[in-house]
Amino acid sequence: MRAPSYATLDDALELLAPYGIALTNGNSNHAPMVAEALCALGRPDAVTPWLVRYRERLLPRPEAGDRILAEDWRVALGSRGRFTDWSAFFGQELREAPWREVLDRWAGRLAPGFCAAATHGVIRVGHAARSLAESETPPRLRELSDALASWAATYQELPASDRETNGGMAPRQAIVRVPIVPLDRRNEGGNITASLATLGNFPEFASSVGLLDTEGDLALLVAELTEVFARIYLANARDIRTTIAFIHGVTSPAALGNIAPQVGDRTARAAARYAWQAGCGLYSCFGQDTATAADIEPGDADEDELVERAIAHGDEHVIKFTEACLHRHALSPSPAYFAAADHVSSMIPRR
Repeated sequence: MRAPSYATLDDALELLAPYGIALTNGNSNHAPMVAEALCALGRPDAVTPWLVRYRERLLPRPEAGDRILAEDWRVALGSRGRFTDWSAFFGQELREAPWREVLDRWAGRLAPGFCAAATHGVIRVGHAARSLAESETPPRLRELSDALASWAATYQELPASDRETNGGMAPRQAIVRVPIVPLDRRNEGGNITASLATLGNFPEFASSVGLLDTEGDLALLVAELTEVFARIYLANARDIRTTIAFIHGVTSPAALGNIAPQVGDRTARAAARYAWQAGCGLYSCFGQDTATAADIEPGDADEDELVERAIAHGDEHVIKFTEACLHRHALSPSPAYFAAADHVSSMIPRR
């Protein structure tokens, strides 16, 4: 696989600046995330051709409304229509303090809403943070303000036990303790966000957040989270809907892996707790009786072939998922990553 190259990222972010967080079909705008993922894969040449095809699906950035004030920001959480106001708010924050300081403060504040917009908010922040760590430029700072705005504007919390506990379990042990929503109580017709909302009527789920051991080596914990959720993907992705759901079970802790080196330990561990909870929510709402795949055949494709296949496929989820799997495999190898990246292109229609 090629070395990362960010030669075209800033131009891409300038092109995307006029657009908001929604597509014409109501789903989330993935364009900035895909652009960064392609650069991380060492394929900056693929960014512009992909954006040319994707741009017709984008909607303009909403008009600005009332200014969000530092003293009462909580009242604007979860207000999708205030994305532009949130972006202006974070733009001011980033003019007044270094970006890592702003990221640390707000990743900590927004962590309980890790599942916002089916985790797209935190995933976008992860891509933005990694690009800024590579080079701090004005377009990348603006993208961080938009990414944080996406997280804040779509903020959503999942049910959690009142008492913050540390269950002492590794992810692979803990996942089998997560209760599954019965089939007759699931939201089979709605999107991922609507399905996660049904957990409010499933009190058995609330204790899941406290099962995980968030102490010990943080990098190892993130590696275990992404690997376990890759195995959950392999065991449970059975159609387009569940494939997309379980893709986010991997790409969201992978985003945490991009954020954690740029923030303080306390913030990173809080985010890990809620990354786990968000993944549990996806498993509870979309999973089957078998939590994780055990015996894995990684397939014959190598890294370069998987990258070329994802680019040729064209779907935003396939590209981002392939990048996340290959990146996490490079950091902590597992056959689950190659198997998952090999599997995904057969589950989602080509663009």
